[in-house]
Amino acid sequence: MNHELFTIGHSTQSFQSFLLLLQKHEVQVIGDVRSGPYSKMFPHFNREAMKDQLQRHGITYVFLGEEFGARRKEPCCYIDDRADYDLISKTERFQEGMTRLKRGSEKFKIALMCAERDPLDCHRTILVSRHAKRFVPVRHIRINGDLETHSELEDRLLLKMGFDIHSDMFRSSEEELALAYQRRGIEIAFKREPTPPQGSAFHTR
Repeated sequence: MNHELFTIGHSTQSFQSFLLLLQKHEVQVIGDVRSGPYSKMFPHFNREAMKDQLQRHGITYVFLGEEFGARRKEPCCYIDDRADYDLISKTERFQEGMTRLKRGSEKFKIALMCAERDPLDCHRTILVSRHAKRFVPVRHIRINGDLETHSELEDRLLLKMGFDIHSDMFRSSEEELALAYQRRGIEIAFKREPTPPQGSAFHTR
């Protein structure tokens, strides 16, 4: 039987504040979905420091940046040098990550972690949770300790992207929701440095 899957953003918190949120919701495993698991301003959220500190408090740290990171190494994941979340979700590594996450969520309470405070600003929601919700209930741990269901978050997403969810008694269509995800993905996606065209003065072999 699946546990709930949580997401959380470390934001600008102290490690102790972050830890209290995890303990409040009985999180057993942190899945770090950052492509680069380091923070210059908040070094207590660096990969090695986090793993050590979490382990001391009985929480397992797992790096999932290769599977779920938003800054991809695969050239096929970019359109005009902007990461495309639909393309990322079709990669073998992402699908392997989903399989791993599904199996893990059947045994442990997992929280997917990235940096952003608001889950609507982060690929942990717009990319990963969008697909994970198919096999496990997803809830988002907010900075004040409250939980937001993924359904509640999708209502916020629709409103943010300009859809009127109160126009009638029915929820917005799946087509509208997919479009809202697509638009938000374009807004927040990583944009890499343009690749110099072949044969240009700046191209080096």
